[in-house]
Amino acid sequence: MKKYLILIAALTMATFAAACGNTNDANRNAANTNATTGSTTNANTATTNNAATANTTGTGNSTSTAGGGDVPAAVRAAVADAQTFAAQHKDLPASAITSIEKETGTKVTDKDHHAYLAFSTSSGARRQVGAATVVKAGGQEMVIVYDSKEGSPMIREVRGSGVPAAFLEQFKGKGHDNPLKFGQDIKAQGAPETLAQGATNAIKADVIAMQALYGSAHSH
Repeated sequence: MKKYLILIAALTMATFAAACGNTNDANRNAANTNATTGSTTNANTATTNNAATANTTGTGNSTSTAGGGDVPAAVRAAVADAQTFAAQHKDLPASAITSIEKETGTKVTDKDHHAYLAFSTSSGARRQVGAATVVKAGGQEMVIVYDSKEGSPMIREVRGSGVPAAFLEQFKGKGHDNPLKFGQDIKAQGAPETLAQGATNAIKADVIAMQALYGSAHSH
């Protein structure tokens, strides 16, 4: 009888130990699972956050500014209703370079074109109010302000300190499809002939560049 009691007690302890062992294993497995899940979740969250940050900060070749920085003071003055600008730096395509050299008779030595897109915000809505570029000729710097008409950049006005206003007025409303040949379409109008011819070529080259970079496709 005593042997039977000892045997039963031993079996009971063995069963209890096995049950405890299974419970501990289950707890350990659950802990491992939670740790693995937590690590995976954290890793995925970190990856997602990093990707979002990279996508947000990647701005390509456009730099937004609140009117300072890379934006010349003359450009800010020419587009006074703009609250922000986006400075654009783009390479001219080969077709535009060929067209510029053919139509102006000058050699393109720098294919890096700079433009400043102007924006205004009203009632929470942001809209573009123009674009501007800066060209140089005869030691003078001129700002060209553009509007968009039927998908093509059109000159709103040209400003230049020391350049006769009557000469600059001739470029208003001109675009890619308008002839701009000095001596025929454009006259000196009080400007020194060398300056007038150089400015005409510089403005014509810029009009071609703006059409190639920002205008809609043309069939000619």
